[in-house]
This record gives sequence, structure tokens and C-alpha cells, in this order.
Amino acid sequence: MDERVRRIAVTSRRCRMDQAPRYWFAARRYGWGWGLPLTWQGWAVYVGWWVAFFGGLRALGLHGLSASHVIFILLMIGLLVSICYWKGQPPRWRWGN
Repeated sequence: MDERVRRIAVTSRRCRMDQAPRYWFAARRYGWGWGLPLTWQGWAVYVGWWVAFFGGLRALGLHGLSASHVIFILLMIGLLVSICYWKGQPPRWRWGN
């Protein structure tokens, strides 16, 4: 029984190590950054981010651009870039190859 448990553990560890990392966001073909999401998790982040972005702008009011609007926009962009950096393909400058 002990040998069987060890064999299952080794097999499952090998399967996990053989799998390539599953990225939520693809790297752009040209330039630096990420394109559209690759997985449902990426799409959930993308849609949730847009909902939070427009909901936050609406909550701040539509009376014009103020310092609070600029700070909110910069924080939201920073949040999306952070998530893409964490769960996306490694960023680098690409020339279409």
C-alpha cells in the first residue's frame, strides 16, 4: 500500500511539473504589454475591472475632471496592470515574431 501511495504522489507531481503555466492574458504581438484575455478567469477580471471603473467614475460624479477622478483612474490602471503582470505572459518588447 505504501508503494502505491508513493507512485501516485510521484505521478501527480510529474504531471503538474510537465504542464506549462496557464496564463490569463496573452502578450501583445507588437509592442509591450498584454492583449485580450485567454481564459475565463482573465475575462472575469477584464469585465469586472470595466464595471468597477465605470461604477467608480459614476460614484465620483459626472461634474467634470477633478483630482479624485485622476487618482481613481491611475489606481484602477495600476490595478489592471498589476493583475496582468501577475497572471499574464511575461512582458517584453515584441516585434511580431
